[in-house]
Formats: sequence, structure tokens, C-alpha cells
Amino acid sequence: MELVSSVLQLGPTVIMPIIFFVFGLLFRLSLGKAFKAAMTVGVGFEGLLLIVAMFLNTLGPVTAAMVKRLGVQLTIMDAGWATSASSAWSSPLVPFVVTGAILLNVILLACKSTKILNIDMFNYWLILLVGTLIYTDTGSIILGTCGSLLLYLLAFIIGDWTAPAIQESYQIKGVAFIHATCGPCVPFGIAVNALLARIPIIRDINLSQEKIVAKLGILGEPITLASILGAGLGALAGWPAGQCCVLAVKMATVMLLLPKMVGVLMEGVSIVREQAETVLKEKFPGREFYIGMDTSLLIGDPSVLATGLLLIPITLLLAIVLPGNKMLPFADLSVLVFFITMIAPYCKKNIFRMLVTGTILMVIALYISTDLAPIYTAAVHKSSVLLPENMRSTELGNMLSPVNTPLGWLLIKLAHLFGK
Repeated sequence: MELVSSVLQLGPTVIMPIIFFVFGLLFRLSLGKAFKAAMTVGVGFEGLLLIVAMFLNTLGPVTAAMVKRLGVQLTIMDAGWATSASSAWSSPLVPFVVTGAILLNVILLACKSTKILNIDMFNYWLILLVGTLIYTDTGSIILGTCGSLLLYLLAFIIGDWTAPAIQESYQIKGVAFIHATCGPCVPFGIAVNALLARIPIIRDINLSQEKIVAKLGILGEPITLASILGAGLGALAGWPAGQCCVLAVKMATVMLLLPKMVGVLMEGVSIVREQAETVLKEKFPGREFYIGMDTSLLIGDPSVLATGLLLIPITLLLAIVLPGNKMLPFADLSVLVFFITMIAPYCKKNIFRMLVTGTILMVIALYISTDLAPIYTAAVHKSSVLLPENMRSTELGNMLSPVNTPLGWLLIKLAHLFGK
């Protein structure tokens, strides 16, 4: 199990090609085709992660400058998703949760309770994190493991339910998303969209990409919007005009190249998916199967990326004005875009409705982070993660993780009651 954990920690650029190569051979692709498909997936993920890394590294300094300029003084620091992932993979729950998650997927497929073969094993850290906080709070490996696997089961239910809408909205075939952070946000997107659709005047606000382009022409093009948003963030951070221009170009680069990298990745996925579909239909006539992937495939959509960028200053403002909040958003400000990836189809990719939903989710995340900070801090300090100097003597939280969703929070609180 230590070997499995070590391999999973290598990330999707190593894991995905291996998995797709093995599946290609299992589904009777020739050695050459299986290798080509696997390496195309690997290249696509590498390109995708390079662009995402540039996106995050570009936004990191500007968000830090915004925090400093606003003079935000809060006592709980956002440790970031990487700290959470490292802590989760260091948990004693790893052998139980990883084995249980694989068996659960097999059982669900065998019982025809899911259409999804989830190969997004790197994101097991999401369910592991919730289990780790439960274990830290209660001292019970059983409760921690059960919490993780219950969250995984619920993520499967959401993944099957959302797959058709996501495939249609994003124009991608045969994939689904078992994501324990993004999935639980979907009901909020549906509820907010339904509420806004009933409010006069508000219901007529449509900031979909097509409407924006139709009204603004070249000014509404994704690359232009990204440039404007990038320069605007630089201005809010108090950067000089030259640095704002550099940020504008980098945001435009991300907006243009992300969808292209997703296209490369999906080229490799399609080779294996189509062959798998052929073989599975022979063995299981009438059944449909999806491949479980990471939501990074969805963040290249212009409406999603634009909403994510707008959420950065909004979240900082919320942190300042919300009474009782002690959470300082920082490390994960640049990845807030992931929160609304699975929500977008239910908001018809209307940026206004996505932004309202995202704002509500940020309010919830800030308050949950404040509430769970003592347990989260204890869990991180118990792990083998090396923290920066400025994080070693302060309480910690994390904006982008399942523990900041109502579902994750509820599981942790219920386990606390049972653990007494």
C-alpha cells in the first residue's frame, strides 16, 4: 500500500498514462495504439498542468498584493490545497480508504448502481482529508474511514446525476466527475439558479458568453475578457501599469491555451473510451459507461474562468466584512475557479448566476473554515508536511477542499457526535 500511495503522489501526469495504457490493453487495443493513447493523455495533462501552474503562479503574487493592500488582519491562514493533499496522503487512513474506494467503485459497477469507472485516483486526497479530520477529532480509524467512503459514495451519486448535463454543456463525451469538493456545490447552483429565475428583472440578466460577444463584439471575446480581468486584478493590487499589462497577457494566454490542452488530453481519452465502449457493449449490451476524470478539464471554459477571477476580490471583501469570520483567504484564492466548474451547466453558463452562487459558497466556506480551524490545524501538524515559517505558529484552514462544503462539514460534525 505504501507503493500505491507513493505512485499516486506522483500526480496525474504519471498516473494517467499508466492507467490508460493498462485499460487500453485490457480493452484489446494494440500495444502501439494503447501506448499512443496513454502518452497523448500524459502530454495533455502535462500541458494542462503547465498552463494551470502558470495561472496559479501568476495569480499568487497579485492576490498576495491585494491582501497586503487591503490590510486584512485575520487569525486563521489559508494553507492551500497542496498542504491539504499532502496531509491527507500522510494519514494512517490511506490503506483503508484507497482499498475501500476501489472496491466501492467495483461493487457499484457490478450492481449497476453507477455508470462511472473512476480513474481520478489522485483526487482520493479529497475524501481522505475529510476522514483525516474525523480521525484527528475522534481518534477513530473506523469513523475516519467510514466518513471518507460515505463521502465517496455521495460523490458517485452526484457524478452520475450531473454527467449528462456536464457532457452536453462542455461538449465532452463519455466522462464524469467524482469530485468531493465540486460535486457537493451543485445543489447550491441549482437552488440559486431556480431562485434567481423567479425574481423579476434579475431573472432577465444574462451574462452568458454568447450574449456578451453578441453585445460587445471583440470586447466580449474570451481572450479580451481575460485581459481586462487580469489588468483589473493588477489595478486592485495597486500594481503599476506595466505589471498590469503583463498580467493581462498572461491571463489571455491561459484563456486561449487551456481549452487547447484539454483538447489534446481528450484526444487520448477518446481512443481508449471508444474502444472500451465497443468492448463493454459486447459484454454488457444496453449499458453505458463513463470515465471518471478531474475537473481541471472544465476550468478552460471562458465563463468558468471569468467567474473564478471575479471571485478573488469578492472573497477577500467577504473575509473583511463578514462578522465572526477569522479566515484569511490566501493560498487558494487562485483556485476558486474549481468551485463552480460543475455548477456552470445548471446556471446555463450565465456568469451572473454563477457569480451569485460562487459568492454564497464563499460565505459558507469562510465560516466553515473558521469553525474547523482547530481540527484542521491539528491534522496538518500531525502529518509529515513541512510548513513555511509563517504557518507554524498560527491556526490553519483551507478554502478549496470538501471540508469547506456543507456536506463535508456535516460528516465531520456527525462523526464527532458518534466519537464521544
